[in-house]
Amino acid sequence: MIPAVAPDSQAAVLVSLEIGDAAPEDAAEELARLAESAGVRRHVTVGGRRPRPDPKFYAGSGKVREIALAAEALNAATVIFNHALSPAQQRNLEKALGRSVLDRTELILTIFAQRAQTNEGKVQVELARLEHLSTRLVRGWTHLERQRGGLGKTGGPGEKQIELDRRMIADRVRLLRGKLEQFRHRRGVQRRARARGEVLSVSLVGYTNAGKSTLFNALARAKAREADQLFATLDTTTRRVWLPDAGAVVISDTVGFIRDLPHGLVAAFRATLEETVRADLLLHVVDSASPARAQQAADVNKVLAEINALEIAQIQVWNKIDLSGLQPGVERDEYGRIARVFVSARSGAGLAELRGAIAEAARTRQPRTPSPEPISL
Repeated sequence: MIPAVAPDSQAAVLVSLEIGDAAPEDAAEELARLAESAGVRRHVTVGGRRPRPDPKFYAGSGKVREIALAAEALNAATVIFNHALSPAQQRNLEKALGRSVLDRTELILTIFAQRAQTNEGKVQVELARLEHLSTRLVRGWTHLERQRGGLGKTGGPGEKQIELDRRMIADRVRLLRGKLEQFRHRRGVQRRARARGEVLSVSLVGYTNAGKSTLFNALARAKAREADQLFATLDTTTRRVWLPDAGAVVISDTVGFIRDLPHGLVAAFRATLEETVRADLLLHVVDSASPARAQQAADVNKVLAEINALEIAQIQVWNKIDLSGLQPGVERDEYGRIARVFVSARSGAGLAELRGAIAEAARTRQPRTPSPEPISL
């Protein structure tokens, strides 16, 4: 039966299930913000708890019926799961629901595709999307069993369409990897020039929407894009600034991290993330007003460990103190080193203390000799 009204492409049912004991308290709220960042204007959330994922639908059959009713009531064109779905689960859900189904990885890839501005960013996102697509070619494609004759012939066994599609994707992936290698080489030349000049390299890292770009603009007097949304900034921006007590410093604003950041994105953004790996100092920006700030900081450190950047000197910058009620200042560890600085990038409170912390790091830094291949993926 054809529905009287076409499904609303800007409406979605969000599915956030608690699996086992792993249930981040802000998971449903974060999924809603991700969906809104991707362009969803109307949504409802379906929750629930399961001891383990269902092999066929990820959610149980009863929950699938609940999702179907919610999608019908909202007239939603899309169902978005806050989980990684297998290709089989995704196909089964789309067949049962009669709607497009996205998992968490595809949702984040969609946002990245919308936000990438530079040539490098666009290449990185396309590479990640193609590598993700290559595992799901059979989904919903009705022509895959047709065979095509070789060398223009119409008869005889030929190459299946799915094999041609995979070959085309593989060729495109090789081309994109070659382009990324060129970008990587160019970054290497720039880093060596900075190293010869003994310029302190500082990278801003942090959970998405922690205020990194606002802080970057405040420190570097730059105009990087700021927005109250997840993944507002994808492309690395670098500026050279002068600090009275430190001299020349290079500051880089990098892509924000998130819980369960898709592995393919980490791999595709290797060249960009090397700005983090090669830094002398990491400013780990934390949203001090977020109730999930401890878990978000742990998620960032998890990604830093994955790219071999956890051993780099790090100062936590607790941002948005104007919203959390904290006071500007500096907190030191038991060895007298600066461990945490409290700031508001928006109002400017605490920025003088942060500049002093960067200057202190410049005076006390030790030469680093990172391995030529710091990221192992």
